Amino acid sequence: MFTPITSAALSAGGSNTSESPDRQLPTRLRQKRSQVARACDGCRAHRTKCDNNRPCSNCKERGRHCSDSGAAQVSTLSQAYDEIEQLRQKVQELEVKLKRERERTSNLDQHVQHLPTPPSHSPPQGFQVEDNSPRQGDGKKKFWDGIQLRPARSSHETWFGPSSLYYFIKRLSISLSSSLQETHSADHMLLASASSGKFLDEPTTNSDGVISSCSIQDPSIGPNLTPIQEEYFISLFWQSYHTSQYAVLDEAEFKEHHQSLWMGSGTVRKPSALVDIVLAMCMQYGISTLSPSQQEAIAENDDATIAGRWHYRRCQALLAHEMESPTVATLQCHLLSALYLCGGSFHNMVDSASALAVRTAYMLGLHLDPSKTMSLKEQEKRRRLWWATYVLDSKISMKLGRPFLLHDSHTMPRLPSDNFEAAMLSGSSFSPLGDNVTWLSFNLQNIKMFIAVRAAYTAFYDRDLELRDGQTIWDDPHALEHSAELMGSYIKQLEEWVNGVPSSLKTQRHDGQPLSTDGSALEIEPFAPLWLQRQRLLLELMYHNLCTSLYRPFISLTPSPTSGPMAEDIAIRCAAHAIALTKIVHQVLEATSILDGWHEVFHWQWNAAMTLVGFILTYPQSPSTPPARSALDLCLSIFANYGKSFAVANSAATIMRHFCVKLDFLSEQNQFSGIKQSPSLEANLETLIGNGQSVTEMKAWNQNFDWGPYDMNVNGGENLFDMALDVDFWGDMETLWPVTGNGGGEIPWLQG
Repeated sequence: MFTPITSAALSAGGSNTSESPDRQLPTRLRQKRSQVARACDGCRAHRTKCDNNRPCSNCKERGRHCSDSGAAQVSTLSQAYDEIEQLRQKVQELEVKLKRERERTSNLDQHVQHLPTPPSHSPPQGFQVEDNSPRQGDGKKKFWDGIQLRPARSSHETWFGPSSLYYFIKRLSISLSSSLQETHSADHMLLASASSGKFLDEPTTNSDGVISSCSIQDPSIGPNLTPIQEEYFISLFWQSYHTSQYAVLDEAEFKEHHQSLWMGSGTVRKPSALVDIVLAMCMQYGISTLSPSQQEAIAENDDATIAGRWHYRRCQALLAHEMESPTVATLQCHLLSALYLCGGSFHNMVDSASALAVRTAYMLGLHLDPSKTMSLKEQEKRRRLWWATYVLDSKISMKLGRPFLLHDSHTMPRLPSDNFEAAMLSGSSFSPLGDNVTWLSFNLQNIKMFIAVRAAYTAFYDRDLELRDGQTIWDDPHALEHSAELMGSYIKQLEEWVNGVPSSLKTQRHDGQPLSTDGSALEIEPFAPLWLQRQRLLLELMYHNLCTSLYRPFISLTPSPTSGPMAEDIAIRCAAHAIALTKIVHQVLEATSILDGWHEVFHWQWNAAMTLVGFILTYPQSPSTPPARSALDLCLSIFANYGKSFAVANSAATIMRHFCVKLDFLSEQNQFSGIKQSPSLEANLETLIGNGQSVTEMKAWNQNFDWGPYDMNVNGGENLFDMALDVDFWGDMETLWPVTGNGGGEIPWLQG
């Protein structure tokens, strides 16, 4: 029976204060204790109650390791099978990595075994020899192979990396040797100028035979200009380099500084490294815009590319005294010196000047964002100087294929402003362009472009391709295709940059899009100031030039390219950018004087021309090949135009004519089935005769060949076809008329 609870019982139960609350309540009201499916190892060993905490409360209080980590437990057969399959895949991946590492170590050991054994010398007591030999899993990456080459300005061989034009020319020479079955030296494809081999500290001779020289030890001695001459050359700077390169000078401060240097009657100027380098740059540019007859009247008439070199040397002599205590002016001199050397094709010297600029920028603390205590004008000035150094290092390192000197792995100062207030504080008074776009916007967009291109460059070259020893990326189609897929994501970033460029900085098209490769003609605004027109053109030309160099590795230069569709698409993009650059330069040079004397544009054009040669040789049947071949004819016109001002362009025209002849010959060969890829026309004739061709058919073949300007018409109307009967033309042409980039002769019948 049910026994009712009396008040006495409740009173008796309530008097026991030591009882727990659970015992004070009826059984049906007690809280249910949480159940644990499996106690941890510690609680099981000590026979204590475990809970669902992770780690459990007992282990946490006693400071011991709790075996309950929260990992999913395998409790069913299907889960066990999944776990086994995952472990099996993991083992296979580790086995593949181990196999690759063993092969790499084996190849390295074999290479080391063939090296001569160095003499054994014990290190002096107290010194410990550091072991820098590669170890398994050390995480170090191997540099890409490069090329040892002697450029025209250098007396010794130097190293150029895989992104450089020199490296591409070397690969091109190997490909031509294979296609034409004759030796093609890369030295014959290098540019040469009238002053090749000359250095900037050698004396010059004027038209009267008088040697003009000065001692760089005394900066006050040298070929001084009159105040009017200096004013003329310096005035060129503000419309050219100042607005279209690095905005690193304060125009008002510089003019005030220049005026303060004149002493006495105003005919003698105090030495100034900054003024001297500005004069050197403007003399190089200004003299390059003159006609040959005008250049003959100038003392330094042997080559416009080294005009103003004594001012450059005097600048360097003055900078030597600032090495220990550099200033902002020191950095400005290094940046401008690099531009001057780049125009003169002094590749190793410009690399050294870039290195000095980078180290000086670090010495000045420009890698840190300016303090808020500085004036806004000083903050923006320091930011422009830092990012000018960044652009210079990126440009030179990618051009020469050498490692970057300035690393962007750390936080850098924010980008400089280009708004109206920043333009007002810059020291220059150029009109605003509307929509908060000013003359400083070109500098900002140029920086953004280099940031995007440098990211793609680093992603492509700074990774392990996992190739076998001695193998290149062009030997492995899968590696090349994988790199093309990686490059595709960065192409989208460059397209985003194009869309972000203000319309006021774009040269419009008649029937096309600006900053594109559609080949449409430019619509140059007639009443825009010269500095703005040049900014628009140089921004687009730099974009096409960077894309050409960035995409060029996907031109494999193999007779039968086996690259995938993505790699071939990027190779076609490369050719499209080179063609677009060529059409723009040709139109501007023919219709305006905006790019006259602009050495950097000439080098961009040379870079595009050689790239197109490689593309045509690799993809003779591509739909993009005929436009590329037509662009080479425009290149010849451009080089002839620039050849009126500086001799190096004439060398480029001669070499390019040489290539056009060979490319046309190979193209004509490809149209005849059964004709072997032979370097001599005589061998082709033998093949035709062997195939039963009649004399009439042979003559028709000769007439159908588009000799164009290459028909010599010598010896009673003989052309190349007739000469092939007596001489192996391609094998003997370089012997008869050597085309060299280092002072060699020119082919008489190839000159325009």
